[in-house]
Amino acid sequence: MVAPTNSAEPPRPALPAVASVVDLFCGAGGLAHGFRNEGFSIAAGIDLDPACEYAFEYNNASRFIRRDVDELTANDLCSLYPESGRRVLVGCAPCQPFSTYNQKGRGKAKYALVEKFSRLIAECEPDVVSMENVPKLADFDGGRLLGDFEARLKAKNYHVFRGIVPMVQYGLPQKRNRLVVLASKLGKIELEQPEVLAQARSVRDEIGDLPPLAAGGVDACDPLHRSAKLSELNLRRIRASRPGGSWADWEEDLVADCHRSASGSTYRSVYGRMTWNDPSPTMTTLFYGFGNGRFGHPEQDRALSLREGAMLQSFPRDYEFVRPGDRVNMRSVGRLIGNAVPVALGRVIARSVRRHLAAYPA
Repeated sequence: MVAPTNSAEPPRPALPAVASVVDLFCGAGGLAHGFRNEGFSIAAGIDLDPACEYAFEYNNASRFIRRDVDELTANDLCSLYPESGRRVLVGCAPCQPFSTYNQKGRGKAKYALVEKFSRLIAECEPDVVSMENVPKLADFDGGRLLGDFEARLKAKNYHVFRGIVPMVQYGLPQKRNRLVVLASKLGKIELEQPEVLAQARSVRDEIGDLPPLAAGGVDACDPLHRSAKLSELNLRRIRASRPGGSWADWEEDLVADCHRSASGSTYRSVYGRMTWNDPSPTMTTLFYGFGNGRFGHPEQDRALSLREGAMLQSFPRDYEFVRPGDRVNMRSVGRLIGNAVPVALGRVIARSVRRHLAAYPA
């Protein structure tokens, strides 16, 4: 077992009867873990991906339910909460249809899950709701999708808050903005304001003390601190790369054919190294691949390891994604990490909800 990260906020002691949380589209548990560390009880997490089960249950002392949310009923959802106490429903519907990385529009049918989420809220009527997603959701379908979501909640007498959260202002070492919607039956609710930071948390602050790795290497003490292999050509490319640069810095014989054309010449945010003293780029599900973005290590000749990606998503250094002894699949774990709600954002939302509940005691 590796030591906890120095950057992680210490978990708060459990508070009696704060509230019970159900996490829809729970993934590996980043949002739930933020709530658990702020003293909430995690009643259950629901997701269709079976790869989420171990990570969610082990790290959150909770129950994982493999279920298609589209087939979930309000009675199913309500039955997961204790008979008494405040009920909080949180979730992040799959965001790929609304992401700027999804320029071809693949999977747009998943927008129906946002509508399904609002219907479950309207029928189950939990005390407090949080929905997190990419900022582009606010513009999807001319703003009608999110507008309808909020209108359905207001029709059920929810007070609704919406905001775009620049996560660097909340201490995440990553250039990542997220849309947060909070809603409460109890009264007006808002997201807590960020503390004034002298300087954004950097890549070095978060992962600078991890043991060095070669491309394709695995740390002996942490099976998740492993990096993908690189071909001989990509090894030459990363050795020619400078922090903050791109393939445009290379000698001509290293440049890929697709980037030589006029249409590909502007795609310079791939095949690049991160810089030590800045936040990382947004973590995607393919952050472990050198050619998938500016995911090259600032000085080692490799892409990010799985553990480094998880830490840049603010998961604690000892967060487990794979059952001990099981094979670590880079693609599967990378998807869990890249799709996750950053734990730091989970804690921000949880503190906001906790403060709100304290103002309206049961």
